[in-house]
Amino acid sequence: MEDDFCMENNFLSLIKTRRSVRAYKAEPVPPEALDAVLEAGTYAPTGGGRQSPTIIAITDPKYRQEIAKLNAEVMGSSTDPYYGAPVVVLVLADGGASTFVEDGSCVLENMMLAAHALGLGTVWVHREREIFDSEKGKALLREWKLPETLCGVGAIALGYPAQEAGQPAARKQNYIVRI
Repeated sequence: MEDDFCMENNFLSLIKTRRSVRAYKAEPVPPEALDAVLEAGTYAPTGGGRQSPTIIAITDPKYRQEIAKLNAEVMGSSTDPYYGAPVVVLVLADGGASTFVEDGSCVLENMMLAAHALGLGTVWVHREREIFDSEKGKALLREWKLPETLCGVGAIALGYPAQEAGQPAARKQNYIVRI
């Protein structure tokens, strides 16, 4: 029982200390660490156990640059939306699944917590829906031999943090209501 309490405390601490990272070292993520983060995503709960998401890990500099450019275009910007992270992990899901957004969101959260447990940093990045609804995004899906029915849910930038994470914002009043 005591071991269970320690594990629970460690997990709660992990949740409470994870922060969004917006500056990364160029250092590559070791393959074993990337594999562990990606596998954690596959254990996320999904509606009806249908496993609607598809996880795409981008380490190839050509595709890393291309996906960053497409994301920046959606924002009307020319900056790197993935903050220089060496890995971009896209989460897309079968748009025909009624819970595809929820499924993909759980996958993203699992991967962010796993990354934090391994000393890696992440930040959730949006605009993947717009990217993969576009003709350029559909062309990438065809190039990657993936179904064009996949819809973007989100992405994480993944790598070693280049700076210390900030302190969390105070939790808002009435965040929890007990009835």
